[in-house]
Amino acid sequence: MPPLLPELTRPPRLTAFRPNLGDIVGGLVSSVIAIAYGLTFADLIFSGPLKPWGGYGLAATFVTMAVIASVMAARSTIPFVIAGPDGATAAVTATLVASLVTKLNDIGPPDDIFAPVMILIALTTVTTGVFLWMIGAFRLGNAIRYIPYPVIGGFLATTGWLLISGGVRIVSERSPGSWLFEAASFPLLIKVGAAALFAAALSLAQRISRGPYVLPGVVVCGVILAHLGLHATGADLDHGQVAAWFVTPRPVAIVRAWGLDDLRMFPWEILPSLSGDMLAMVFVTVVTMLLNINGIEILTKREVDLQPELKSIGWANILSAAGGGYIGCTSINRTTLNYLAGGRGRLSGLVVAFVSAGILMLGDNFVSYIPKYVLGGLVMNLGAGLMWKWAFVSARTLPRIEYAILVLVFLVNLKYGFIAGVGVGVISGCATFAYNASRTNIIKFTFDGAEYGSSLDRSSDELAILSSRRDEIRGFVLHGHLFFGSANRLYEEVKAALAANKDCKFLIFDFSLVNGVDSSAAHSFRQISLVAKQRGVKVVFFGAEKAIFDHLRSVANDVDIHTDSLDHTIERCENDVIARHLVMDDDERDFASWLTHALGDAALAKRMSGLCHRLDVDAGEIVARQNDSANCMHFILRGRLGIIVQLKNGASTRVRSLGRHTTVGEMGLLTGGPRSATIRAETASVIYQLDLDAYEHMKRADPALSQALLTYVISVMAQRLRMASNTIAILRR
Repeated sequence: MPPLLPELTRPPRLTAFRPNLGDIVGGLVSSVIAIAYGLTFADLIFSGPLKPWGGYGLAATFVTMAVIASVMAARSTIPFVIAGPDGATAAVTATLVASLVTKLNDIGPPDDIFAPVMILIALTTVTTGVFLWMIGAFRLGNAIRYIPYPVIGGFLATTGWLLISGGVRIVSERSPGSWLFEAASFPLLIKVGAAALFAAALSLAQRISRGPYVLPGVVVCGVILAHLGLHATGADLDHGQVAAWFVTPRPVAIVRAWGLDDLRMFPWEILPSLSGDMLAMVFVTVVTMLLNINGIEILTKREVDLQPELKSIGWANILSAAGGGYIGCTSINRTTLNYLAGGRGRLSGLVVAFVSAGILMLGDNFVSYIPKYVLGGLVMNLGAGLMWKWAFVSARTLPRIEYAILVLVFLVNLKYGFIAGVGVGVISGCATFAYNASRTNIIKFTFDGAEYGSSLDRSSDELAILSSRRDEIRGFVLHGHLFFGSANRLYEEVKAALAANKDCKFLIFDFSLVNGVDSSAAHSFRQISLVAKQRGVKVVFFGAEKAIFDHLRSVANDVDIHTDSLDHTIERCENDVIARHLVMDDDERDFASWLTHALGDAALAKRMSGLCHRLDVDAGEIVARQNDSANCMHFILRGRLGIIVQLKNGASTRVRSLGRHTTVGEMGLLTGGPRSATIRAETASVIYQLDLDAYEHMKRADPALSQALLTYVISVMAQRLRMASNTIAILRR
């Protein structure tokens, strides 16, 4: 198997045009299908009142194929790409032309209908080309991904129906609704049935085999079968053309379609009423490009940069309009066919362009041999594929509400046009999104005073208070976007939490993960603050960015706004709880009294205090430095020490804080390793230092005291581990 393309995004190089047999074969096979599709698209667009200009339709189609195939072969980042008219864009072009003809007839049948039609096609093609180039140049191609998926599906399902209708019109020369209930419609039904059978046979063959020659092989078999039928009935080709089974010969006319006089006479006043169909053309072209390139990525297992592809196809359409052609884009089926046939280089696209240009020289010599049911069947096969994928298969893959929107967009498109369908789809999609988002819980997790504490190490009596008064602090960590639905749900949950918890004194709301709020969310928080005030609860906000705070400014007078960190916010609330419930005796201010409680024995406490010496440190003073030898530990009697870690980039961060009746440096003293952090006084503090020499003497001379100290250290470590486990459990909710 030939190797995959090394780089799809590599700029075009002259060496990419080196002759390759696989490129030539792939280009010729793709040309057969391109010709077949070109004939069908010409009949699809230039039908009805435009049928007399069918010869120019053929010329315009093959001009489009030659120009777009050659431009994309030279400029695309996908060397083997085949581009040209596409079924989806041809169907919308036919709809646009039909709309113009209808409006022209409404204001009075014009003397020349051909010139206005070609002016509109040229204008739409140039507009689409410029738009494609701009979104590629400004790298806005991915914006199409923001369009709701059901809207895209509804558009493509509608395009599928238009293709099926176009296939019926090719073989019957009438729209489906005009002949289904006619009394003399049996011959038409036979022709439509033959086209449908051909479309079904083509679909079945493609399911059985995905080889590169299945599609051209079925087309050739369809043509041969039609001629065998003529021979079996004793009829000749002229009779088949009279009976409308074969394409009527028409010259491939390359003429000037319009001039300056035609531009002056164009009914510009009706152009605004056609803007919807013109915008639909741009939309369908961009969507088709996106889906086709995605298909090529799957085929080659390589990522394709969408932006240069959009710029290239934009230029190709502008040049196509200048040459008298119409809209085209990258073709997934012809590109796949070329790839499977061995095409890997830019020569394949040039072969398709050369063959298309050659058709302009052949004229009508080959057209009359092609049965209409083959052309109609090809278009019906394309349409049925789109309808099956988007109107039926999507029912199994999409949620019910999104599938309902897809069907709604499809029906509105058929009844009122593409712009109405887009409007209905976008509005329905936004309403569905708002409903689903309102059902999403914006509360990432909640916590109380014991589950999620500050990083300040506290004494056992303070921890006991926080544990027993855990319900006095209730925190809500929020995330996502707060709007009318989700904010109201938050209000209901907070109200229920306050009703169930009569002891709550603080409501903490963390906005760090909130990416936006609206005015209705401010109303919900106003309700929360009113309920909290009635119950004597203080509301605390933390982490709100300026844009979010501006929305919540109306409730700023009723809440506390903290901007430093959640840790400090919780610490302040804890300090308030402790201050209201902790009763400190004079004995607790004495070092020996604290050691008695910590070691469990007054005698042991007296011996330990004798081994330590007192240090009075000011706020900001360094007690120990990171990486220094751990030659002592400290007992904090009053004040607070911060644990500061120096980072490799020169910055530092506080990882923990230790308050009264806690210890620091005990692990370094026990293990003898260097200090892992700097210890700095955060407030004026009173600490007692146990040096390494005194500790070694204690281990030798007083084993009981050494054992008591070790037991105390283990209990402190267990307490810190328990708090860390609680924090991890909260964060994993």
